[in-house]
Amino acid sequence: MKKIFLATALLLLVSVFSTPNARACTNYLITRGASVDGSNMITYAADSHVLYGELYFRPATDWAEGTMIDVYEWDTGKYLGEIPQVPHTYSVVGNMNEFQVAIGETTYGGRAELGSQDGAIIDYGSLMYLTLQRAQSAREAIKVMTDLVETFGYYSSGESFSISDANEVWILEMIGKGNGEKGAVWVARMIPDGYVSGHANQARITTFPLEGKTSISSDKMDKIFNSEITNVYAKDVISFAKEKGFYPKDGKNKDFSFSDTYAPVDFGAARFCEIRVWSFFNDVKEGMDQYFDYCKGNVEHDDKGYATNRMPLWVKPDQKIKVTEVMDFMRNHLEGTELDMAEDFGAGPYGNPYRWRPLTWKVDGVSYCNERATATQQTGFSFVAQSRNWLPNSVGGINWFGVDDAASTVYFPVYCGTTRVPESFAVGNGKMMDFTNKSAFWVFNQVSNFAYTRYNAIHPEIAAKQKTLESKYLSFTNIIDIAAEGMIKKDKLAAIEFLTDFSCNQGNNLVKEWRDFYGYLFAKYMDGNIKEKDGNKQNPKITQPGYSKEFYKTIVKTTGDKLKVVGEAH
Repeated sequence: MKKIFLATALLLLVSVFSTPNARACTNYLITRGASVDGSNMITYAADSHVLYGELYFRPATDWAEGTMIDVYEWDTGKYLGEIPQVPHTYSVVGNMNEFQVAIGETTYGGRAELGSQDGAIIDYGSLMYLTLQRAQSAREAIKVMTDLVETFGYYSSGESFSISDANEVWILEMIGKGNGEKGAVWVARMIPDGYVSGHANQARITTFPLEGKTSISSDKMDKIFNSEITNVYAKDVISFAKEKGFYPKDGKNKDFSFSDTYAPVDFGAARFCEIRVWSFFNDVKEGMDQYFDYCKGNVEHDDKGYATNRMPLWVKPDQKIKVTEVMDFMRNHLEGTELDMAEDFGAGPYGNPYRWRPLTWKVDGVSYCNERATATQQTGFSFVAQSRNWLPNSVGGINWFGVDDAASTVYFPVYCGTTRVPESFAVGNGKMMDFTNKSAFWVFNQVSNFAYTRYNAIHPEIAAKQKTLESKYLSFTNIIDIAAEGMIKKDKLAAIEFLTDFSCNQGNNLVKEWRDFYGYLFAKYMDGNIKEKDGNKQNPKITQPGYSKEFYKTIVKTTGDKLKVVGEAH
C-alpha cells in the first residue's frame, strides 16, 4: 500500500507542475493575534504561465427568481453547466468581498483516481468566486462551498483553500470523489488565534479532532456558526477512504490523516511545495531548521505510507507580524539557505534567482531539479488580504494587490467597499497574447523581465522603489481609514465613492509611475552598460562592469586557451 500511495502522489505532482496552464500557487495565513495591528491576513500568489493578471470585480446585484448562472472553468474557460442564482449577490473585488471575507487556494492534486468527476459543474475557481458573492463570514463560506460541491459535483482535483474574515482564519482542504460519485470529501480547521499557517500545492491537514465539543461532521452543519466549533469535516471523509482502499478498514479513525491518505507526501511535494511553507515559518519562528531536511525531499514514511517527519499545520511566530513583512514573505527565493537560488551556477553571472521551466530534467538518465521558491516568474497576480474587525466592513477590508512576480510587483491598496477597479488593472485591458502598455500586467512584466537579464544590478533599484511606494500607501491608508470611518456615519454612499476613487487613483498612478520607471531602467542598463547623467553634459557617465571574477574563472575553466590573449606580457 505504501508504494501505491507514493506512486500516486508523484504522478499527480508531476501533472500539477508540468502542465503549462496548471496553477501552482502559494498561500500564507496570519491570525489577528499574530499580527501587529490585530488584523487577519491571507496571501495568495496565483501562479500560472498562462494566467493574465487582472483585478476582477463583481458588483452587488439583485436577481429575479428563477435566474440561472452559467459556470465556466476558471483555468480554461470551458463551460461546465448552470446552477440557480441566489436572490442577492455581494460585491467582490479580486478575492475579497464587501464583508471582508477573502479566499485563496493552492492545488495539490491528490490521488489520480479522484482527479475528475463526470457531470460535475463546480470547479475550484467557480467555488471561490461564487462563495465570495454569497457569504458574509468565513464560517458561512465553508458552508456555501461544501453545499455547492455536494449539490452540483466537484470538477477539480484536490485543493487547499484559505478563508478569512475580520475575526477568523480557516483552512479547508477538499478532494473530489472521482467518477461514479458526486461531491467531495473535506476537512476544515480554524487557525488558532496567535498562530500562522500556510499551504503551497501540498495538502497539509493530517489528523483532526473527531466529533466533540470543538468538532462536528457535515451532518451537523447547522452548528458551524457556534463559536466553540473550530473543526468541521465531511461525514464520510474516513469511511470513503476505507471503502476505496485508501485507508485500512481496521484502521482507527483517530489515526486517520487527510493529507497522508488523499495526497501522500513524496520528494517533489516536500521539495517544491512544503519548502515554500517552510520559508514562511522559518522567517517568523526559531527552530524551523529541524524540518529543513524534510523540505529538501528527505521524507520518512511509516508502514501506512504516512510521512512521519513533516511540519506542523501551524506555528506561533516569535514576534507579531506587520502587513509589509507579509508582502516580503511572498518575495522569498530561499535566501540564506543552501538552496538559495541566487548562489548556484544556474543563477548565471548576475545572480538571477529564477529558473526557466521545466522544473525537472535529466542528464545521462539521472533526474535533477530546479528549486520552486515562493516568488516565481509566472505569477499572474498576488495579494495580501487584510481584514480588520475594529472598522466598518467597507473600510476594514483592504486587498493589497499586485500583478506579475511578487518580488518585482508593488502591492497597492484596494478597499473592499470599492465599486470600481483601476482601468489599468481591469478585466479586458489586454490579454496574454495581446500586449498593451496601458495594462498593469504588461508594464510590470516589462520591468521584471528586463531585471532578469542583470538581476543583481537592476533588482536592487526595483526593491528600493517598491519599499518607497508601499510605505507611502500604508501611510495613506492610515489617513483614509480615519476619514472614511467618519464619512460612513454621515453618508455611506459618499464614503464608498471616496474609497473607490482613492483605490482607483492609486492603481492607475502606480502603473503610470512604473511605466516611466521602465524607461529609466532601460536607458540606464541597456547594452550591458550602467549609465548616469553627468550634469548638463551631452554624454552620461558610463561604467562597464562586465562579469564577476568567479564567472571569468568559470569561463577560462570551460574554454581553456580558446579565449587566451597571445603574446601579452604578464
